[in-house]
Amino acid sequence: MNAGTGSREPRETLAAERASTQERLGGLEREFAGIVDSSASANADDEHDPEGATIAFERQHIAALIEQARDQLAAIDAALRRTEEGTYGRCEACGRPIAPERLAARPTATRCVACASRR
Repeated sequence: MNAGTGSREPRETLAAERASTQERLGGLEREFAGIVDSSASANADDEHDPEGATIAFERQHIAALIEQARDQLAAIDAALRRTEEGTYGRCEACGRPIAPERLAARPTATRCVACASRR
């Protein structure tokens, strides 16, 4: 199925989304490495260092954002596979077409609005 996402083809939209997500992931990974490097040279006693809790929070926050970006890449790759298989734009639950507006807002959607709301 050739479900459109606006004026661009799904593969173009997904490729742009993938590039953007990879760029964001790279920045997050650099930021995480910077936090780890700076905390390695600082006082390593997070429990007693007043700044330790802040550093630990930042490190975990960035780690969570990295995980989200990796999950997004996996969802984009799955959507790209669906375009190759010809199943992109079809609800995995009911088999009906996913509304173009939903795909425009969420190109990696695997369910139509009705099925997604039942989850």
